[in-house]
Amino acid sequence: MSALQLWMIAGAIVVLLMLSAFFSGSETALTAASRARMHQLEKAGDKRAGTAGRLIEIRERLIGALLFGNNLVNILASSLATSAFIMVLGDAAVAYATLLMTFLVLVFAEVLPKTWAISSPDRFAVAVAPILRVVVIVFGPITTGVQIFVRWLLRRFGIDVDASLGISPHEEIRGTVDLQHYQGGLHKAERDRLGGLLDLGELEVSDVMKHRTAMQMLNADEPAAQIVEQALASSFTRLPLWRGETENIVGVLHAKDLLRALHAASGDVDSLDILAIARPPWFVPDTTNLHDQLNAFLKRKSHFALVVDEYGEVMGLVTLEDILEEIVGEISDEHDIVVQGVRPQPDGTLLVDGGVSIRDLNRGLDWNLPDEEATTAAGLVIHEARMIPEEKQAFTFYGVRFVVEKKERNRITLLRVQQVPDEELQAGS
Repeated sequence: MSALQLWMIAGAIVVLLMLSAFFSGSETALTAASRARMHQLEKAGDKRAGTAGRLIEIRERLIGALLFGNNLVNILASSLATSAFIMVLGDAAVAYATLLMTFLVLVFAEVLPKTWAISSPDRFAVAVAPILRVVVIVFGPITTGVQIFVRWLLRRFGIDVDASLGISPHEEIRGTVDLQHYQGGLHKAERDRLGGLLDLGELEVSDVMKHRTAMQMLNADEPAAQIVEQALASSFTRLPLWRGETENIVGVLHAKDLLRALHAASGDVDSLDILAIARPPWFVPDTTNLHDQLNAFLKRKSHFALVVDEYGEVMGLVTLEDILEEIVGEISDEHDIVVQGVRPQPDGTLLVDGGVSIRDLNRGLDWNLPDEEATTAAGLVIHEARMIPEEKQAFTFYGVRFVVEKKERNRITLLRVQQVPDEELQAGS
């Protein structure tokens, strides 16, 4: 073999290694690139970002084309190197060619381009997208055939690729938010607000409503003067009116409507017709999710709804503020009566009202108690204990000790709560 031929083979190997580096870096960049970022750049007028976004959408075909191209050039480069070494050094050259090509491919065609690509995947993906589009078109028929064969082969082993579930956009966003919080990019309050927004579609109004036992209501059969006095003494703007029995809600009295009626009557309370002032009640099913209820509040320009179960019985009430608090946290104004529901004690324990929601505990204390089967602290204890506990009974669930302090009939009204140290949990197990 002449020197010219050796230089030509060496040059071909260098070109093939460069192509291998291109395929390897492109695979890493397009796999790690953010679809949201590509969409944002496309809206800003970057056509290459649009191409990259469309390639990411057909990721299976894209990876197939890149792997085909990468293996093709790597095998060709190794074959050329082996043949050249054999002609120069003989049969012993196979080992030398293998070692040399392994080093060159590993360093210059794999580690180097992938490290470069992962350091700036979005920029790298945008840069290579136009070329990759052509690569996918050229290798498309081959990769499609390979995909069909691979899917058939996997099905023979009982693996259905089409039936596998990918991560949903909400889960992807939630994972990103949690990761940013873990890395210090988001404060806990910011994480909770974003998480609350994502949870709206998963929560029902029964999860955030004020239970009927805690509702303030007015008896429409009482004298108008007494109703006005009770309304003015209340911290709430909207109060349900009932007649005959508390289940029979006939209207909702709004404080502003009451003030307008008083002004129109020149302050003559006895002349007021309370039911004429009241607005019609709005009933919503307890299974309505918060996302739909928020849209309904905005559409009706209303802030207040009564929650009923499948039998039409009133379970409680939900307000626009209740839903917003799931996103931004507790909202207080100058008329709110501040009831924490969680009171720290000198011994390090917490006195928790039974009606405090598990979500509020998790948010306020950064715990991770489950809220799928129960929505309140008392409900969680009853669900996990599988019984109605007695006072002073203690239970430990999910790394937290619950002691029943007070109980009214079958309802737990007060709990003493304390997080159990990991050492004590391990010793107990």
